[in-house]
Amino acid sequence: MEIVAVPAFTDNYIWLVHDRESGETAVVDPGDAAPVLAEASRRGWTIGQVWNTHWHPDHTGGNVAIKQANGARVSGPAAENIPASDVALKEGDEVRLGRHVGRVMEVPGHTSGHIALVFDEDGVAFVGDTLFAMGCGRLFEGSPEQMYRSLQRLAALPGDTRLYCAHEYTLANARFAAHAEPENRAIADRLAEVAALRDAGQITLPTTVAQERETNPFVRSTNVEEFARRRAAKDSFGS
Repeated sequence: MEIVAVPAFTDNYIWLVHDRESGETAVVDPGDAAPVLAEASRRGWTIGQVWNTHWHPDHTGGNVAIKQANGARVSGPAAENIPASDVALKEGDEVRLGRHVGRVMEVPGHTSGHIALVFDEDGVAFVGDTLFAMGCGRLFEGSPEQMYRSLQRLAALPGDTRLYCAHEYTLANARFAAHAEPENRAIADRLAEVAALRDAGQITLPTTVAQERETNPFVRSTNVEEFARRRAAKDSFGS
């Protein structure tokens, strides 16, 4: 499984996923069709599937154009209104790319029907806007209880699982993490690493479950109440 980041808008990443054996290609959360179609064409790939984690336009805005261009099959959460949707996904369903099989995990909080796609054998999960490197999504539709449970589910995956989220928020998240846990040496070290990467214009993703267990203050919250306090504090924290 080859995974390529395609930058979009100011801080989104659209993920192109390619299976060399079958030649099949999927795209995760294409908010903008143009850059991802261009990158796929440059590589000689044809996008046959669109996988959406939630309905927000910066994740689904390219669905129609990609479907028109390639006849791609669009899959997304059953509980949400996904543009051009062909397949409604719910907990325990599967998506396939060649021999690679991903299971659907419902992770509400950011939106009410948000899903993640977990490829257990590949050690990969596409988590949309539920979990970010050192952070988590805002609670636009869900409750603190829902988001806390969703994060704990993702954090229970094997530590070496690579997490592909949809935004380059890591530096701002790292600064808040250092504020939330000033005694956490792992957070301080990661903040320095992330700052150096961003100064060099480099991507900070994917992250891993093990990294998030050590340095993500939302994953590390010991209960829902602590999570809710930290999420409220982050909402008003300067970057």
